[in-house]
Amino acid sequence: MGRHSLPDDSAPQGTGSPRTRRRTVVLATVVLVIAATGSVVALRGGLLPFGASCDGDSVRLEVIASPDIAPALNAVADKAREDAVRTDGRCLDVKINARPSSEVADSLGQRPANPDFQVWVPDSDLWVNQVTDNRGSSLTAVGAVASSPLALGAVHDAAKTLGWPGKTYSWTALTRAASGGALRLGVADPARSATGLLALARIDAADRKETDSGDEAATRTAATAKLLYERVADGDDQVLATLPRNDSGAEQGNPRRNQALLLSEQAAYAHNTSGDAGPPLDLFYPTDGTAQLTYPYTLVDEDSLTADQSRAANRFMTLLDDTSGQQTLRDHGFRAGNGSADPPLTGKAGGRAPQPFAAAPADPPTSKELQALLGMWTITVQSARITTAVDASPSMALPVPGQGGRSRMDLAKDSLLQALSTFTPEDEIGLWKFATNLDGDRDYVELSPTSRLGDRGPGGGTHRDDLTAAFGSLAPVSHGATGLYDTTLAAYQQASATYASGKFNALVVVTDGADDDAAGIGLDALVTDLKRLADPKRPVPLVAVGIGPRADRSALARIAAPTGGSAHRVDDPSQIHEVILKAIMAAGSRGPH
Repeated sequence: MGRHSLPDDSAPQGTGSPRTRRRTVVLATVVLVIAATGSVVALRGGLLPFGASCDGDSVRLEVIASPDIAPALNAVADKAREDAVRTDGRCLDVKINARPSSEVADSLGQRPANPDFQVWVPDSDLWVNQVTDNRGSSLTAVGAVASSPLALGAVHDAAKTLGWPGKTYSWTALTRAASGGALRLGVADPARSATGLLALARIDAADRKETDSGDEAATRTAATAKLLYERVADGDDQVLATLPRNDSGAEQGNPRRNQALLLSEQAAYAHNTSGDAGPPLDLFYPTDGTAQLTYPYTLVDEDSLTADQSRAANRFMTLLDDTSGQQTLRDHGFRAGNGSADPPLTGKAGGRAPQPFAAAPADPPTSKELQALLGMWTITVQSARITTAVDASPSMALPVPGQGGRSRMDLAKDSLLQALSTFTPEDEIGLWKFATNLDGDRDYVELSPTSRLGDRGPGGGTHRDDLTAAFGSLAPVSHGATGLYDTTLAAYQQASATYASGKFNALVVVTDGADDDAAGIGLDALVTDLKRLADPKRPVPLVAVGIGPRADRSALARIAAPTGGSAHRVDDPSQIHEVILKAIMAAGSRGPH
């Protein structure tokens, strides 16, 4: 691992591995040498977790951790202070602060983040990947300090209804049984919770495995998302608070109380061992592979760390990795970083054979799969009203290298149709195309109004059918140029005037060039008008997608900014649907509109 290699090059203790036994022998030898010679060199070097009390000569390490693991890390840090654990002769002083991982990821994803902490321990690698994908702060994930598989926890009467512990389920069967009206099933918001998002990813993977059609799988996952959204909570702590507070009939029968939750084994352990959190939970572990929280120990902007901070960060991880640290983590309900099962821990959490609690976790979803799921979640649970304006200027006929002669427009149409397939009948979608003087003096034409996809027209077909045909008819014009600014203003005016309360409203503009309309509105005037039209109480974010090198990313960013939207550039038009879903997710996760 280079500069951030750990002093012990450590693996989790208590596993009985040869490397663990070798390290035990080495440490024992050091102790014997000290005893024989009276040397204090090892103590001054911080090789042993004891020594003289600290007199202010210490190295401070600031750590931000997911709220579930923060108490365990704090216990290890407190013991290090009590034992005067040293790093290069100075006492190790670690301060732990708890913050939801989604909030930290949002902060680190913005440059410059200027974090005031050196180590971050989120509950999942997906947050680290999100920051990296967004080209945010530099992060170095050193290794997992703990893990916890996901499961479905149910109060005892509900668990008995589902056949616990003898009956086992796949992800789809379990969620269908628990959310089909028989039980009240809660989940943390996948836009804010790794538990919620990873559970949704496993449901989606199971749907794709059970069906031959990608569209059918997406429809199934969207339907499950709709059901889950009926009892969604903002975060992990909030969803636990929805369980019954006691065994009384009033609490158990309260329709606002959940009988079952998708949660981590550690969350169930903490609930069951707290003594005052309400009736204990029994756990179902899906038979087709669970997901797991991974708690990566992550250095923040490693190159900016001082030598003292770098060594202190490494020293603290060795404490988490040694026998005492791993025992502390187990005492708080966490498995080792390698995910190996701990039957006594699982028993306290509510797991019991023949539930497959010791099975290896499934392969984690990719970043692209998670982004697509988040986009689907946003547009599924909120419903959407989106108008799309597509550039039809002559340059859209240019072939894309490596695509067998297919044009920018060909690939853009395919990608937009792929995005369309993710929307539900309740969503409202419309289509414009634009180029200079496309309709007399106007630079734009409305090909299909922004209407509900499930509505039927005079001919008996749905609006989705009509819109699909409209997308298919898109073709570059033979003359003209890019009438971007006039089109953007007209489309935004209409989107604002026809705002649909309770839906996610947005305008998507796709172009491969800069504005070429000398007779049209200028950039400064457009930005001024957009600032005037944008209403925080009726938000319509503008998502601008530039294709290829001629797209004016700077101008698109200025256009999007007043609306709360975002600007993006793609070299391959087939990436458009991914960018749109990602942008929708980012804007939609800020809350229902």
